[in-house]
Amino acid sequence: MIRQRHRQTAVLYLFGDLLALVAAFFTAWFLRFELAVVPLTKTTPDFAPYLELLPVLLISWPVVFYFHGLYQIRRSRSRVDETLTVVLAVALASILLLAFTAGYRPTVTPDSQEYFTYSRAFLALLAASAVGFVVLLRMTIREVLRQRRLRGHGMQHILVIGAGKLGKEITQKILAHRDFGFDVIGFLDDDPGKAGSTFYDVPVLGNLRALDEVLESQRVDQVYIALPLEAHKKMLRLLQRFGRECIDIRIVPDILQYATLSASLEELDGCPVINLSQQPLQGWHSMAKRAMDLVIASAALAAMLPFLPLVALIIWLEDHGPIFYSQERMGLDGQPFMIYKLRTMRVNAEATTGPVWAVKDDPRRTRIGSFLREWSIDELPQVWNVLRGDMSIVGPRPERPAFVHEFKHKIPQYMMRHRVKAGITGWAQVHGWRGNTSIKKRIQFDLYYIQNWSLLLDLKILWMTLRSGLWHNAH
Repeated sequence: MIRQRHRQTAVLYLFGDLLALVAAFFTAWFLRFELAVVPLTKTTPDFAPYLELLPVLLISWPVVFYFHGLYQIRRSRSRVDETLTVVLAVALASILLLAFTAGYRPTVTPDSQEYFTYSRAFLALLAASAVGFVVLLRMTIREVLRQRRLRGHGMQHILVIGAGKLGKEITQKILAHRDFGFDVIGFLDDDPGKAGSTFYDVPVLGNLRALDEVLESQRVDQVYIALPLEAHKKMLRLLQRFGRECIDIRIVPDILQYATLSASLEELDGCPVINLSQQPLQGWHSMAKRAMDLVIASAALAAMLPFLPLVALIIWLEDHGPIFYSQERMGLDGQPFMIYKLRTMRVNAEATTGPVWAVKDDPRRTRIGSFLREWSIDELPQVWNVLRGDMSIVGPRPERPAFVHEFKHKIPQYMMRHRVKAGITGWAQVHGWRGNTSIKKRIQFDLYYIQNWSLLLDLKILWMTLRSGLWHNAH
């Protein structure tokens, strides 16, 4: 039933994409040759050769969309994720179409033209229009489906195995998104103390021995296995049991224990070896991230240069102290580097206290420093750290050596965050975990970022940073 609904939804998205591409094609023609938003160097070309591109567009672009996962139905996919995926898919499809037009000769060519070339401006407008129309129609379909789910249509019924910390956490997140169309029917847990209990109004239906009875008496579409690492034998038995059912299975890992399991399978003379501690960013991934860092940091530096002298003057006028503040932090592979900020504290603010966290309404701050910290303007000089290669635009925030030495003995997998470059903004920061907040939560989000790194995730974090700002919990 679920797979049938997924196929129907995928067909709906495909139909919407085809409609959007047709609209984008005619919009690009109208903008280029009727409105002439890009001045024409010649007369308006014949429409027939361009019309020959439409079937190519309608066949090849959905294929590119398919390989970008745009027809994989995931109710929990965010609008930002979907929009960024559409942008990347359209970019690749546009490059392929550009390559095609370079070698393609239309079957209908005006007699006056022995050699016909397609307008590059038309192709650029086509790509831009395609992004707009595809995103618009997809967001419309999403909203229609969302409203149907809020009215109780197309619900998926979920059973959670494990009523411990993991089980309750995933249940809370599911219940927080009613528009996803998920209904948690209950928990199964072997802890006798939880029998008959309810968590978030979801009942504990029994222990794991009651699984067959639950599957027979209730409709179950998905099962979330939320068991601790030490229960892996139970997990294997459950997976074998669910192999006899047409049910989607999802495992909720304890991220602090599974963090190193973004592993790779290697081979040593025919013997399989699992590498648990490889560098997360290698090869072209590392080069692509570095290229993005250089482009964004250069643009940010150029944008801030006109305003920097004024900010520097205000800082100096308050107490005639230094403009910039440098401090040792630990970065990639635990190597120290000097981080640069605009000074927001009084000179020698830690002379008597030693290294301490900044707090809300910190008395050590200057008046202009309070404003700079509230809006995270003091962080802007770190683009110089990015250009130098000490940091990245996106990554875990760097800590001071004193804190690193303290936390690595207290928090499991803490040093995993040093497997990538530190960043100006990060996955933890855009979720509000920065400054004097729970270090365990910050590590959890940092490890998620390291496990799931992609350029798409970096772009999502940048968008979330611009949308919500860096100033949440900024002290």
